[in-house]
Amino acid sequence: MGKRYTELSDKHIQFIREQKLFFVGTATADSRVNLSPKGMDSFKVLRPARVAWLNVTGSGNETAAHVRIAPRMTIMFCAFVGAPLILRLYGNARVVHPGDADWPDLFGKFRPLPGARQIFDLDVDLVQTSCGMAVPFFDYAGEREQLSDWAADQGEAGIRRYWHDKNQLSIDGLPTYIVEKSG
Repeated sequence: MGKRYTELSDKHIQFIREQKLFFVGTATADSRVNLSPKGMDSFKVLRPARVAWLNVTGSGNETAAHVRIAPRMTIMFCAFVGAPLILRLYGNARVVHPGDADWPDLFGKFRPLPGARQIFDLDVDLVQTSCGMAVPFFDYAGEREQLSDWAADQGEAGIRRYWHDKNQLSIDGLPTYIVEKSG
């Protein structure tokens, strides 16, 4: 059934490349647990024990607030087609904002997405696989373009206003530093 590894194998990396969806979990010691679905070709394996994902502007900014205080992060992939598998990555993450010195290098590893606001850089200390036999089959019908279209319509100034108005605090009132750290 479940197996543990210290880093991603070539087989794991290939599985990740084939997935259209992943989930990110974070929390501080006393905040609500945040679990977010992610997609949009926003995930990269940088090396077998280091991954990154490009975060775009959304309604909340919980992950940034949590990682600042408690860098623990779990990323989960599920097979919705083919052989069953659940792949979890555990580790400590850091948030990289557009104003940070290493943003250009990390951002260059991704296809640019409208509304990009952070990159989460995860040092993986545990890779865990489990059977996934209870995960149902789903057919991939395509990407939703609404968020990218909305961000493109906002333009850079509109996105920054949105960050100022909606993304500076988590739902528990924790600061995200999105405005201060984004140049």
